[in-house]
Amino acid sequence: MKPGAKRSAESDELAIRNLVAKIAHAADHGEIDEYIELFTEDATWEMPDAPRRGRAEIRAGAEERRRTGLTGPGSASRHVIATLAVDLAGEDDAVADSYFIFFRQTATNPTIFNMGHYHDDLRFVDGDWRLARRQITIG
Repeated sequence: MKPGAKRSAESDELAIRNLVAKIAHAADHGEIDEYIELFTEDATWEMPDAPRRGRAEIRAGAEERRRTGLTGPGSASRHVIATLAVDLAGEDDAVADSYFIFFRQTATNPTIFNMGHYHDDLRFVDGDWRLARRQITIG
């Protein structure tokens, strides 16, 4: 959030919607540091069979996905986020639910790799919204 800007329910919801989109964009073609900064220090990433706790583990998972070419610059992957609903749970806490479709081979033969549901807990920290917990359900 810009210094001196006033927060409102509308500005918080817009910031959360943008955060969810920025995470998807950074996963597909952003820098790792940019991606990791979008999470709280104690964030959890609850992917079936690949849970991560804290920024260091989340970074390790992102680096592994890039190493194998699953995501990241040059991977031709795209996370498409849809049907995003935001609930401002408190002044500095929120919940967002969305569906995702994860495409691979978008430069040649776009293929759905998987799809599912994100349940996100978000926290306002040091002037910005950050992802504190993501529960991922495939299917």
